Amino acid sequence: MLTEIRTALRPAASLLLLLAGVTGLAYPALITGVAQVALPAQANGSLIVDRGTVIGSALIAQGFAAPRYFHPRPSAAGKGYDASASGATNLAAGSKNLHDAIAGRVADARAQGMTGGLTIPPDLVTTSASGLDPDLSPEAAFWQIPRVATARGIPEARVRALVERSIAWPLLGIIGEPHVNVLLLNRQLDRISTNPVP
Repeated sequence: MLTEIRTALRPAASLLLLLAGVTGLAYPALITGVAQVALPAQANGSLIVDRGTVIGSALIAQGFAAPRYFHPRPSAAGKGYDASASGATNLAAGSKNLHDAIAGRVADARAQGMTGGLTIPPDLVTTSASGLDPDLSPEAAFWQIPRVATARGIPEARVRALVERSIAWPLLGIIGEPHVNVLLLNRQLDRISTNPVP
């Protein structure tokens, strides 16, 4: 009987080890190798490096709060922009807490001098599903131009031109939405502020 059990278990154990080796070691190693060769920046987290120091990722928002910077979408991730606690508020559309939070953000936006039009773009006052969305709609970036230009002492037209150059358009003109990466935009903004052009 013991011999029969061993005979029955031997192919199962061999198959288990084979599949573990293929799916747990060989396949991940192959995909990792292909990704490192074909798309190394994306495979390593789309990191943004400045003078040898990693300052962030193009895929994860940072909590810019100073008036001289473009602000990302509000975040409900942990205490804000916490990649280890990614998530939304999960409040229903009829929630009083959600309504009060949005009303507070609208009031803050107007108090900061954001007066781009009658209706504030939704992504300036609502959180994303992850709480880590690195992008804004172009409209949300345009709304912040007066505040940023005033804080930096740069003409609004110059800041607007920078935002317009920073817009990423839909792939093939149809896949996705136009958007602006806030971290990349703020890095460019720092460059033009430190290297003024008459």
